[in-house]
Amino acid sequence: MHERLYFDWNASAPLRPEARSAMLAALDATGNPSSVHAQGRAARRLIEEAREHVAMLVGAEPRNVAFTSGGTEANMLALTPLIEDGTRRYLKLLISAAEHSSVLAGGRFAAADIETLPVGRDGVIELAALERRLGECPRPVLVSVLLANNETGVVQPIPQVASLVHARDGILHVDAVQAPGRIPCNINDLGADLLTLSGHKIGGPKGTGALIRRNATVPFPAPLISGGGQERRLRAGTENVPGIAGFGAAAAATAREFEAERVHLLALRVRLEAGLETSSPELVIFGAGVERLPNTTLFTVPGMKAETAVIAFDLEGVAVSSGAACSSGKVGPSHVLAAMGVPRELARGAVRLSFGPGTHESDVDRLIEAWIRVAERLLKERNVVAA
Repeated sequence: MHERLYFDWNASAPLRPEARSAMLAALDATGNPSSVHAQGRAARRLIEEAREHVAMLVGAEPRNVAFTSGGTEANMLALTPLIEDGTRRYLKLLISAAEHSSVLAGGRFAAADIETLPVGRDGVIELAALERRLGECPRPVLVSVLLANNETGVVQPIPQVASLVHARDGILHVDAVQAPGRIPCNINDLGADLLTLSGHKIGGPKGTGALIRRNATVPFPAPLISGGGQERRLRAGTENVPGIAGFGAAAAATAREFEAERVHLLALRVRLEAGLETSSPELVIFGAGVERLPNTTLFTVPGMKAETAVIAFDLEGVAVSSGAACSSGKVGPSHVLAAMGVPRELARGAVRLSFGPGTHESDVDRLIEAWIRVAERLLKERNVVAA
């Protein structure tokens, strides 16, 4: 019997061995990292080493990295009209219609101060609409645009977005959770002022993340959790030392292996999509005409229901998803596909395949074989219903 296949890396990547080892070692660090004695300093050292690795992953300085419990918290921390001294700085929040749900919620901005910008049929933000609204909105404005979509894998033109935002004295926040290890993610090259990362998307532990600022001229937002002075006074409470240590180890491994992994992932995606399209000529791949993450394919065939396909894949021993993990329990089509103008009947059948460094060509071939069987069953069911 074959081992089960895991094609849901965008939801959560398997834990890297380096992260596991770092976490196990950190569990023996008994001191509180805020204590000044030897045990406390040892725990603090683990955190600061991890901070250096996470900063290096995106080309930032360690002092500009603040650890959080994950990407959602980092987004919530970033999206506020208030800066660290408590004064109001941003009058409006502009976001794209294809953002992660934690950004669509608007953070701590009032609903009246949030505006959503359109994306094209390819899923890419409409730069002309952004430029127009930046010229019309009272300054300064906070803009949030994700680097790579977690469902379609579509990559946004962040350097161009940054240029428009900075020309109007705005600040740009970028949700880069899906990017590290897959596409370049240097905060300076992107022009992002604030950047969000998540530990478990790169093979670190769940429950870890970071908000990173480009340099000291960018004000950190007002804290989300107040109390002690931990994490640059941005997040009160004793730090999750084992989790942070694991996050740092995963970041170091991701940076070290980036080039080889990116080439490997792209080759797998080419092989996967060629096999899918050969077996199902009517198959649709969303965002196929623009730059996408090398590890992500969101596809459907007309008449397919995603929930049925996901269950069918699972019975074949393959784990896939019907879109974002945070939205998998919700009824209705993807808001990302809706923003792209995809018809509802087509969108409701979207299945996401995402993979990573541990995926092999043989895994892709087995997935294609499983899809052929799944497609045959779904086609029979569709014909029965139609009859």
